[in-house]
Amino acid sequence: MSAKKYKMVVNIMDKKEFLLQSIIKAYIEHLEPIGSTQLKSMYDIAYSPATIRGYFKKLGDEGYLAQEHVSSGRTPTSEALKQYWQTKLNFKLKGINLRALQYFASEIGLSVFVKKEKSDVLLNIINVENRYMILEFTSFAVSIKYTNALHRFLNDMISLSLNDILKISKDVVAYELYEAISNNIQNNDFEIFNYKEFLNLALTYNFDEFTINRFLKGHILDDIKEGLYFENLLPDDYLGICHNCMINNEDVKMLVVGQLSKNYEYFYRKITSF
Repeated sequence: MSAKKYKMVVNIMDKKEFLLQSIIKAYIEHLEPIGSTQLKSMYDIAYSPATIRGYFKKLGDEGYLAQEHVSSGRTPTSEALKQYWQTKLNFKLKGINLRALQYFASEIGLSVFVKKEKSDVLLNIINVENRYMILEFTSFAVSIKYTNALHRFLNDMISLSLNDILKISKDVVAYELYEAISNNIQNNDFEIFNYKEFLNLALTYNFDEFTINRFLKGHILDDIKEGLYFENLLPDDYLGICHNCMINNEDVKMLVVGQLSKNYEYFYRKITSF
């Protein structure tokens, strides 16, 4: 390929990508179909409306834009929005303003699940007359029913971290142990902001009881790592973003859940402003 032809291909790709990014941004801000003349006016784009319409058609053929009627504007598809957020939300969070988080989660229509990252270790196991056991961790204690097998199992986990014990107990199906520790964490170190938005999502998509409890009890945060989650975790037009970050100088794990069309850039700008 000649240098001239290569430059033409690059320019075409750049123009098409620029227009796609522009219409996605406009749609997220206004939540309505965007026409070529409207887009040109909004961002003072140098291309003519006819040129923009031509690229809109190409983007539609490629599955990135949808059009309900011949005379209506375009909207980005779920695939386009997923790719957009993959480029925009690939960053590390540091400190978060708690009051801003609570306010803007509700204002924008997002659900946020936050769990403190505990660095506890199992220090001791107290056998109470072979009836129940008290598990002493660094900063809290829980009690569970005594069995010989579970007592031996737990003795092998003394000095292990809380997160390791949770993972092991779940893997070996020691549900009573897992639930006892998880419930303590939930009661003291787990919080949901704008949970009603999540309940609307669960009802709309007929989530089963197991899935609902996985979110509302915070178990979902035990199973995921930092990053973006789409249809493998949520319905097709939704997005989940998991972060390890800090709130009030405490390490937390946070999951933000909402529709792909929500303005996440605005949300993150607001919750990280002090």
